[in-house]
Amino acid sequence: MKSIELMEMLKAGVHFGHKTSLWNPKMAQYIYTQRNNIHILDLEKTKNKLSDAVNFATEVASKGGTVLFVGTKRQAKDEVRKAAESCGMPYVVERWLGGTFTNFRTIQKTIKKMERLEKMIETGEIKKYTKKEQLMTAREIEKMKTFFSGIKEMKKLPEAIFVLDTKHDHIPVTEARLSKVKVIGLVDTNSDPTKVDYIIPSNDDAIKVISFMANIMAEAINEGKSKMQQAVMTQTEDAAIAK
Repeated sequence: MKSIELMEMLKAGVHFGHKTSLWNPKMAQYIYTQRNNIHILDLEKTKNKLSDAVNFATEVASKGGTVLFVGTKRQAKDEVRKAAESCGMPYVVERWLGGTFTNFRTIQKTIKKMERLEKMIETGEIKKYTKKEQLMTAREIEKMKTFFSGIKEMKKLPEAIFVLDTKHDHIPVTEARLSKVKVIGLVDTNSDPTKVDYIIPSNDDAIKVISFMANIMAEAINEGKSKMQQAVMTQTEDAAIAK
């Protein structure tokens, strides 16, 4: 993938942190200075940490692993969904349901129920029920789709999650740690970096930044998938030659 440029991050506004009064002292090493009572992040350090995160995501994808994209803030939803879909990864952009990781079996049962109800509508089986029951079923499906459409293909816990705001989406971060799922995440100056395995010191509010980071991660994952496909092709060719 293309190299990460400091100027691109600067234009997106990656370096803008929160008010100095809101800072988390654990982020001190990633802060360059302050202007007008706003902390400014050190983009050189951000670039290095982002490179580490990107390399890890590429490695996960190259081994056939899954990275779950998480971004439930209003301004993040569309960008996170688009980025996840562009690299064929699951996503959560609505409210995180408690137990998505820690009670994964129950979540899977609910998804199977949703798929079963959807099939009833597709096959016309639903017509044997009353109009009221059909309406209630349709409403139930829509509610389920809101929360589960992004993870319906996720049949096991992912190898990692990519969180666009680790403070706002602290519950999935906590569940990931409890479930031994690696956490990649944007960490602003008001957040705790110690809860994240692959920290990306960054503004986590601006749409430009969210789009920039989500697309970089998607590109890294697509590169990893490409490496996996090339490895499979090479093995197939070698096997054919050996015959």
